[in-house]
Amino acid sequence: MRYNPLGRTGLYVSELCLGTMTFGGEGFFAYMGQVGQDDADALLKAAVDAGVNFIDTANVYSQGLSEQITGQAIKNLGLKREDVVLATKVLGPMGEGINGRGASRVHILDQCKASLKRLGTDHIDLYQIHGFDPATPIEETLRALDILVQHGHVRYVGVSNWAAWQIAKAVGITERLNLARPQSVQSYYTIAGRDIEREIVPMLASEGLGLMVWSPLAGGYLSGKYRDAGAEGRRATRQFPPVDEARGNAVLDAMAPIAEKHGVSVARIALAWLLHQPVVTSVIVGAKRKEQLDDNLAAAEIVLSAEDLATLDAVSRLPGEYPGWMLELQRGYRDTVLNQPARGA
Repeated sequence: MRYNPLGRTGLYVSELCLGTMTFGGEGFFAYMGQVGQDDADALLKAAVDAGVNFIDTANVYSQGLSEQITGQAIKNLGLKREDVVLATKVLGPMGEGINGRGASRVHILDQCKASLKRLGTDHIDLYQIHGFDPATPIEETLRALDILVQHGHVRYVGVSNWAAWQIAKAVGITERLNLARPQSVQSYYTIAGRDIEREIVPMLASEGLGLMVWSPLAGGYLSGKYRDAGAEGRRATRQFPPVDEARGNAVLDAMAPIAEKHGVSVARIALAWLLHQPVVTSVIVGAKRKEQLDDNLAAAEIVLSAEDLATLDAVSRLPGEYPGWMLELQRGYRDTVLNQPARGA
């Protein structure tokens, strides 16, 4: 297991992160899995034994039950709090009231207090805004997060499912007002869905933010099992995240011989591809069964060759789109100085 710094911080997180969306399994999240306390303890132990020090949850997962199970699992295993990097999120509805949702100061401060109680801890290592709230000024959201950092309830802050311009604007506001700066972005990214490479990935590299990847197997699509008629699982219930199946099937076809060569599952190759992308800080893996988690965790051991990566890149590369193709064309004017060897090389 390798460890990467979270954005521009001295905090190091494992390249694989345990996701807990399957914990609890109540309400909307029942289709994801219904992992109870004993099984959650076993999954967390397997992850920690493999070197994982990073756990991601959210207040909306089973209306707080996931946070509660996660916090209890940490206690049940006797883990030292300082050895665990604990991340959670806020945004979605946590009640019927009009103010019981969103990224307002009211909702953020109320929900941080509630999450701390459910998790059974006095601080959250990474507190993330779970999506963009068009009804709340970004400055209000960032000031609320800064209050939590100043009070010691939160160590670092991040966002999830934001557009590149929204993230860049937030970074600019925090630097102008001397507020706690977002250090990470949690986004959907897979070899079958490389959309974030258009705008978000270049922005992350430019601004020095970390990337946490959610649904790295595209809701199970990249396991390959949904190509079989009658396959069961969460994707059979809900087609999320959406996948262009023509492109997705071509990717699966390309991964199959590579998986066979390495003697591993296709899913493990999909995860390994992400771990080879320089922009990725940590890939979130979740599971309902220990053997499923073990297979995912083993992706950290796979080293893809240059030939493997070239094959996978060719079949999954995004089609050209403006202004990307124009930027690439005009870059040629500067290639002479950008590609010159360093002095003494």
